[in-house]
Amino acid sequence: MTVLHAAAIFAVGIAAGTVNTVVGSGTLLTFPTLLAFGYAPLVANVSNNIGLVPGTVSGAWGYRRLLAGQRARVLPLAVASTLGGIIGAVLLLSLPPSAFAAIVPVFIAVALLLIVAQRPISRWLATDRGAPRTGASASARLGVACSGVYGGYFGAAQGILLLAILGLTVDDELQRLNAAKVVLAGTVNCVAGVIFVFVAHVNWAVAGLIAAGSLLGGMFGARFGQRLSPTVLRWLIVIVGVVAIVKLL
Repeated sequence: MTVLHAAAIFAVGIAAGTVNTVVGSGTLLTFPTLLAFGYAPLVANVSNNIGLVPGTVSGAWGYRRLLAGQRARVLPLAVASTLGGIIGAVLLLSLPPSAFAAIVPVFIAVALLLIVAQRPISRWLATDRGAPRTGASASARLGVACSGVYGGYFGAAQGILLLAILGLTVDDELQRLNAAKVVLAGTVNCVAGVIFVFVAHVNWAVAGLIAAGSLLGGMFGARFGQRLSPTVLRWLIVIVGVVAIVKLL
């Protein structure tokens, strides 16, 4: 690995850590970069997954103010994320790489539509159920577990899927849901990463460079993301999601 090669991976790790914390989809920066440098897809995927874990930790720490009071909600959802992440990681190591390729863009497109229509749909659901949805409901746990399966398998735009699910199943401000998203996505990455350490081939030089970069990016992303208004954040999510769909197609 040359110095320029290492510097590029470190830099894209910073960018991915920032994007993951603010919106999600940092994998769409790191994964293609690793492929362009000649790493095998599976090696690139698992090394990238492990490398992005420190970024989610620093991002969650940066969002700690907005996480205050969410413990009773986040803990059961984190359990759901853990189960989903385990299943997704096992699927990654068991199924052919093309297994989810056709449906990933569809997942992201549906998530974007749900985010755009979140307010009217949430109002309708609240009226229909007659009570605010503030806790970890069964539908929230199921949705988070399913997003965990996807995140453990590949992870690109996992944050967008999580925000769409949380926006429809939990009645709270978008910024607070975004803080919960950072924790839940990080849980999936961490669980899948532990599995990959023991049963997959990891390029530790690549993982270390991405980890160092994502750690810095997570801190920067938390500071930047909290300054965005809900409207700006929502449309930033949509823009990133559309770019993700185009790249995956």
